[in-house]
Amino acid sequence: MLFKIYKQKLILVISNWRRIQLQNFTSWDKLVSYLNLPEEIRGKILKKSTFPLNLPLRLAAKAEKGILNDPIVKQFLPSLEELKPNSNFVLDPVQDAIFRKQNTRLLQKYKGRALLITTSACAMHCRYCFRKNFDYEAQNKEFSKELEIIAQDASLKEIILSGGDPLSLSDEVLQKLLSELDAISHIKRIRFHTRFPVGIPERIDESFLSLLASINKQIIFVIHVNHPKELDSDIYAAMKSIQKLGIPVLSQSVLLQGVNDSVPVLKELFENLSDHGILPYYLHKLDPVQGSAHFDVLEEEGKALMKELSTCLSGYALPKFAKEEPKKPSKTLISFF
Repeated sequence: MLFKIYKQKLILVISNWRRIQLQNFTSWDKLVSYLNLPEEIRGKILKKSTFPLNLPLRLAAKAEKGILNDPIVKQFLPSLEELKPNSNFVLDPVQDAIFRKQNTRLLQKYKGRALLITTSACAMHCRYCFRKNFDYEAQNKEFSKELEIIAQDASLKEIILSGGDPLSLSDEVLQKLLSELDAISHIKRIRFHTRFPVGIPERIDESFLSLLASINKQIIFVIHVNHPKELDSDIYAAMKSIQKLGIPVLSQSVLLQGVNDSVPVLKELFENLSDHGILPYYLHKLDPVQGSAHFDVLEEEGKALMKELSTCLSGYALPKFAKEEPKKPSKTLISFF
């Protein structure tokens, strides 16, 4: 595992050379003190984890103090439950490793599109992350081999920028990467998959917006958000600034036990997103990565939630309920009727 990132301060170097310094919690004791968790709760915390804690202060500030069952705390604070063995939960649940093209950071699972692992860095570490064990090349920000493969494969129409989180890269690195993708004639769409704006919406600044506006390809922006508490007016404003460039903004969520596995929570989440022009895209069944079994929601329970949601949400506000099954030609849509 190659997560060699995160000091107490997260420094983002944006392309206009302005430095933004924001505090992230990276040690459990400081986060626990900030959250005012009582001693009896501290015994449930995983003190030493191979997957490090990382949580932006502005997101931690939204959590209810003094309890472990807050939906934000549950997603980010390491728990002893991660140590419980479960043979169905494995290191690489979506088998990313077998889809790497020529041992590069380019993954292709489905026809017509490929995913580029741009970086190991994220603004935050979700405890259920399916890529927590991925063999990242953390220091390499050159994509020449990957771009060469993309340029030679005319069947590719869309490139998905993922990670880690592509917005962890500086604007300078993103500018070079996007410009080179923009120059490949058979690529029609570039998709961002990001959780960054939920923790650090300041990343969507004028420099980044100018960068997006300079690209001729159709850009699609997908944010990852699981609970309505994660959202606020700053995030909505950041997404609106992207939408004004003619870029669709979608959302994807993971169904998580104790976080969002109820109709009222999901209804509020999807309505709030839709009210701001962010269309719910996918609600994912949890990928069974080792250490995340305590987040799992049974498929039948997920179907029941979706069926009830379908009776109280407009069609565009209801995401597809899906799971990833390795070697399938597409994501598996889970029918709930």
